[in-house]
Amino acid sequence: MLELQNISFGVDTDAGKLEIIDDVSLTVADGSFTVITGPNGGGKSTLAKLIMGIEKPTSGKIIYNGEDITPLSVTERAKKGIGYAFQQPPRFKGLTVRRLLSLAAGATLPEDECCSYLTGVGLCSKDYLNREMDASLSGGEAKRIEIATLMARNLGLAIFDEPEAGIDLWSFSMLVKSFRAMSSGRHNSVLVISHQERIMDLADNMIVIADGRLKNQGTKEEVLPTLMGEFNQECDFRGKENADGKA
Repeated sequence: MLELQNISFGVDTDAGKLEIIDDVSLTVADGSFTVITGPNGGGKSTLAKLIMGIEKPTSGKIIYNGEDITPLSVTERAKKGIGYAFQQPPRFKGLTVRRLLSLAAGATLPEDECCSYLTGVGLCSKDYLNREMDASLSGGEAKRIEIATLMARNLGLAIFDEPEAGIDLWSFSMLVKSFRAMSSGRHNSVLVISHQERIMDLADNMIVIADGRLKNQGTKEEVLPTLMGEFNQECDFRGKENADGKA
């Protein structure tokens, strides 16, 4: 289980201290599929980086499986079973997809197992197994390969930061299928930062972050209708402005 206890994160600016995350406390249960959503610039990606250890909180604690991991590095957290998929996956010239999958698994994987992971994210294994993880791959291809590498790992917590960013409609459809398979498998806790309703619809639990603060959390059935109601109200308001000629 992951617990964030009164987590804050700020940076110094010319105008003074800027609080990006402000006293956030939340829990991600074992075996759950949790979606963090909220407006752009609200602190969602920063929160994910704090969980992974890419950034360090200015105050508060991060507890994972009963252990305080706040001072631990990215590498130390990865060894404890936490994985992170970036918005823009890194590229590795000279490293084949097959080798990358083996590195993720921590052992040399047989070809059929590598093919299974690639097929699971909607890629033809024969076309990709021996390709390099370099700039020749599209954003959607790289994103799906990165998801496959996390599936190849024995993770306790898999974090995906806006996995739909920069991918085409076909790739997004395959992405949703991959998450649906992960969700139904219940092998890992999955934490996804996303604005996409099709991904939110897979969630067991949802967390809303805005202006660096926790605005709402609960089951999908509790949170999603509230979000959709706020969205519809905003659309109605803007529509009335346009009709009145005030926008």
